[in-house]
Parts: sequence; C-alpha cells; structure tokens
Amino acid sequence: MTSPMDSPDSPSQETTHDAFLGGKVYVHQPKRGRHRAGLDAVYLAAALPDGTRGHVVDLGAGVGTAGFCAAARLPEIKVTLVDIDETVLSLARRGLEDPANGGFSNRLSLLEADITAKGSVRHAAGLTPAMADHAIMNPPYYEADRFRASPNSARAGAHMLDDRGLEPWAKTATDIVKEGGSLTVIFRADGLQELLSVLKGRFGAIEVIPLRPRPEAAATRVLLRAIRASKAPLRLMPGFVLHEGDGSDFTPQSKAVMRDGEGLGLSAR
Repeated sequence: MTSPMDSPDSPSQETTHDAFLGGKVYVHQPKRGRHRAGLDAVYLAAALPDGTRGHVVDLGAGVGTAGFCAAARLPEIKVTLVDIDETVLSLARRGLEDPANGGFSNRLSLLEADITAKGSVRHAAGLTPAMADHAIMNPPYYEADRFRASPNSARAGAHMLDDRGLEPWAKTATDIVKEGGSLTVIFRADGLQELLSVLKGRFGAIEVIPLRPRPEAAATRVLLRAIRASKAPLRLMPGFVLHEGDGSDFTPQSKAVMRDGEGLGLSAR
C-alpha cells in the first residue's frame, strides 16, 4: 500500500506500508529516494537474547524497523529510536500511531539527535551518559573514500560513513551504554576489522556471528555483540545461513526469524 507524504526533499513522496515478522510489525517507509529497511534490521533485532529487559536505544533507527521488531518480540524492554533525519522520524512516528503496532508502540519513543556530534551537543539533545541498558545500531556501511555515493543526498547519508568512519558511532555507544550493558551491531563482513578497532578498550566479551547468504558462501554481514567495559575475550560464534542450496528459499531458521518473529537463540553474557 502506498500513500503520499510531505518531505523536505519532495513535496509529495510516496510511502509504503510494509509488514515484518509475519504481520506482527508494520513499517511506513519511503517508496524511493531513501534507504529502505530489510533483513539487516530484522536480524539486528533478533540478535537481542530472549528475555532481554530494560532500556534499548536504537542508534540511527531510521523509520524504526529494528526497534519495532525488538519491542514486538521482547515485552520487557522500552526502546528509544534515535535519528537526525526529520523525514524518517516522522515515518517512525506514523508507525507508532499505526493501530497494527498497538501491542508494543506504548513502549517506544523518538529522539531527534545527531549521533556523530560532540558530547555536549548529544547530551543537550537527550543522548545522555549511561541512559541505556542496551544499544543496537545499523550504521552506514560504506566509507566515502572507498565507495561511490548515491546522488540522492538522503540515501547517501543512510549508506555512507563520513571521513571519521565508525569512530563517532562507537564513541556515542560507549557514552550511552551503562557499564555491563550490551551493544549489538550489524555491519559488512569486510568491515569487521574497522568495527573491532573502534570498540577496542570500550567493549569486551565480543561475539562475532557471521551471516552467510548460502551454506558454501562467505559471510557478507556480521552481527557483533559486546559488553561495555568487559575484559572477557572475543569469541567467533557459529554463523547463520539465510538461503538453502542454490535457490531463493530461506532456511527454516531464517523463516522462523523473519516470519514468526523468533530470536536467533543467542544467550546473554
């Protein structure tokens, strides 16, 4: 289903009303011109262990897909969706007002803030120290000096890191997560070295979970989970395979995550 919306970039931009988790979650998002949510957001939410409770902050939440999916599955969490883009936050607000999301929307809130700003600016905007028991984030995947940006400025902002890379994201996560709290990230597999580098000395007990498109294929994404201020060593965990064989069919585990709203079965540390 599509409908028009007002946008800083377009006076009448179409949106879509999309079901996730087999209809447990509905998301309003731009039909074109901006990043559209997909599997990454669903798997990011599914990586939170069953039984997670407390305050989850979704950094760079966009239209809210990951936060919505987490709240729909985990009844003892409250979620703050953080983004700097007024347009996507307005769509996240529309999602919160959607009756289809009424079972969990009262446990979500929105915060407009620049995740990459300096500390005093973030704090004034409401991203305050030790506010979160858990943070989740799906940062822009691509470095500006390695990949060609989309000519659409909004889409490029969602996909491209600036010349500071992941450092501002790691700094903000470190600031807002309580000692002993967790950070969960989804990122490109070939960016794992950079991700580990910016988390060094900030988070420990790191678990790396490869996501592979097919059984014989190399991982294209990684999920990373870590504990604030922990000294425990890194662990490379068994990976998850999305598709069976050479076809487009999803594995039973993938179907359970995407259609039934199940978690990945990961345990808290």
